[in-house]
Amino acid sequence: MGVSAASILNHLLQAKNLKPQPRSTATNTTKAAITTILSHVNAGHICKAASVLFAFPAPFPYSLYAHLFQHCTSPRAVVGVRKAESHLLTFSPTPPIFLLNRAIEAYGRCDSLRDARELFDEMPQPDGGSWNALINAYSQRGFSDEVFKLFLKMNRCGVYPNQITLAGVLGSCAVASDIVLAKQAHGIVVKFGFCRNVILGSSLVNVYGKCGIMVDARRMFQEIPSPNAVTWNIILRRYLDAGDAREAIVLFSRMFLVKVRPLHFTFSAALVACASISRLEEGMQIHGVVVKLGLHEDNVVSSSLINMYMKCGKLEDGHEVFDQIGSKDLVSWTSIVNGYAMCGKTWEARKIFDEMPERNVISWNAMLAGYARFCDLHEALDFIYLMLGKIKDVDHVTLSLMLNVSAGLSDHEMGKQIHGYIYRHGFHSNLSAGNALLDMYGKCGNLNSATVWFNQMSNRRDWVSWNALLASYDNHQLSEQALTKFLEMQWETKPTKYTFGTLLAACANSFSLYFGKQIHGFIIRHGFEMDIIIRTALVHMYSRCRCLEYAIEVLKGAISRDVVIWNTMILGCCHNHRGKEALELFQLMEAEGINPDQVTFQGILLACVEEGFVDVGTDCFRSMSNEYYVLPRLEHYDCMIELYSRHGYMDELENFLKTMPIEPTLSMLRRAFEASQKNRYSRLGEWITHKLNEFEH
Repeated sequence: MGVSAASILNHLLQAKNLKPQPRSTATNTTKAAITTILSHVNAGHICKAASVLFAFPAPFPYSLYAHLFQHCTSPRAVVGVRKAESHLLTFSPTPPIFLLNRAIEAYGRCDSLRDARELFDEMPQPDGGSWNALINAYSQRGFSDEVFKLFLKMNRCGVYPNQITLAGVLGSCAVASDIVLAKQAHGIVVKFGFCRNVILGSSLVNVYGKCGIMVDARRMFQEIPSPNAVTWNIILRRYLDAGDAREAIVLFSRMFLVKVRPLHFTFSAALVACASISRLEEGMQIHGVVVKLGLHEDNVVSSSLINMYMKCGKLEDGHEVFDQIGSKDLVSWTSIVNGYAMCGKTWEARKIFDEMPERNVISWNAMLAGYARFCDLHEALDFIYLMLGKIKDVDHVTLSLMLNVSAGLSDHEMGKQIHGYIYRHGFHSNLSAGNALLDMYGKCGNLNSATVWFNQMSNRRDWVSWNALLASYDNHQLSEQALTKFLEMQWETKPTKYTFGTLLAACANSFSLYFGKQIHGFIIRHGFEMDIIIRTALVHMYSRCRCLEYAIEVLKGAISRDVVIWNTMILGCCHNHRGKEALELFQLMEAEGINPDQVTFQGILLACVEEGFVDVGTDCFRSMSNEYYVLPRLEHYDCMIELYSRHGYMDELENFLKTMPIEPTLSMLRRAFEASQKNRYSRLGEWITHKLNEFEH
């Protein structure tokens, strides 16, 4: 065993020339020293207090050592703990065990686990409190494996665990998501009759929730006789983490029925739940309670309010909350920037970002995420260069966003440079950065690098990694290889609806009806939910593979249909030259109360082009903005020019070209020119020739 720092100090202290003093003088000197030490401790000067204690040539009351140990709470105070321990052992070779336990706890709080372990190992007979102190020291620092080893050793030594021990063990089980050991600890809780203990009950709720077993977490919550605010906060957070925001909101409401006042963290979690599922009404009700209880000045709660309003589309309300905050902190500023950025209001977000009195990497990431999400890729690239010039360190979120930008720009070289940075700075083990890197290689068309990196990720892969690899095969129209990889995927992780969406897209792009049917059969055989996302992917695949009847059957089987699946079906009909069916589907879509969008009208106009329904197409184009308040885009103007050109409606074509609110593109003019020559409509041909000359000059 190595010599500890405390042992060295102890040796130095013993080597001092300590001269005895008269009793009365010593008493007065001791009192003066105690007063000095306590004043330093109360002022937060732990190291000064320990130095005075360490230099004193006589013992102090045990309560003073305990007081000093209790106030050592940061890594900077570890020297103070060592000096206090050395002085204690010098003048009291066999101090009370409780005092050594306080020293172990102090070492743990000071993040010096080595000193804590050495002191524990030097104790001749550690008691239950000693084991608890050491177990909690490791637990609070996230060393779950060491906690489990100590717990097993403690049992082998015949020391029975108490509530504190089990709370520390369960906390480590939650960190490590170790459900096997958690159940063993749960058994011990039952065996020793601690079932009604609210702290252990809360720990069990937490560990089952962290392990994703919400049924058991809820059962444990209901077995606690009187759950306190902390317990309610834990169960609500675990439901939120599990993706069940609705139940989190329900639980928050029930807290008031049982007269338990939520913690401000609970208010924040409830607002996050409202934001995640756009429950504006409930969020506004919580806002009212926040104001009533005077929590609107709390920066954590106010930031959550801003986030809730922003994600529910109420930007002005979110900004009003921000303006009402008396002392805006970094979190508040970042929340308002993130709110505007993630709503697509990147110009407004950037204006606020530039006004921020201080920024951290999270603030920069929030702004960059807005650019990346809404494909302002060149703005994002400029922002990245600005960011790298202003801050020294980036995190895995920054790197993931940078990789998203390079993927969007198909900038393979930039992606490779980021890959090098990831390796040099130790981010290669981070899953989100690894998945972003995999996605970048796939979107940049480098299937070989994507495959190599995927293999290097090894046991760190998750379903996102597999989906990214499958998408790479899709981009290369390798549906058969994608299906082979899908079979391998099932040995490692469970597929999701996004997996099936990617596979079906690969089949659609390569017209692989056989493999598409196999995927469809797999979904049915294994009982996956046929939600709107999977049904839309199936409709797209069958339509592209010239199997329109199957696509229609999938559409009919949907309990609820949104505009996306209707658009997919309408465009599928156009792809199969079945324009009349597309128009009939449009009528059925309207009958269901689904409002058409730009894509719908593009499909209808393409159907009119296919069937030669010029009048219907003209009426449809006019109704877009007049009746449906959908502004025509370039593709709609292109369809109308194709409609008039293909079917020889030259007067309508001329009038349409000359009254367009936007300038016709080169391809539009060439198509119209060919139609004017074919139909010998020289007046329009001359006008188009003049326009074409303008393009050349």
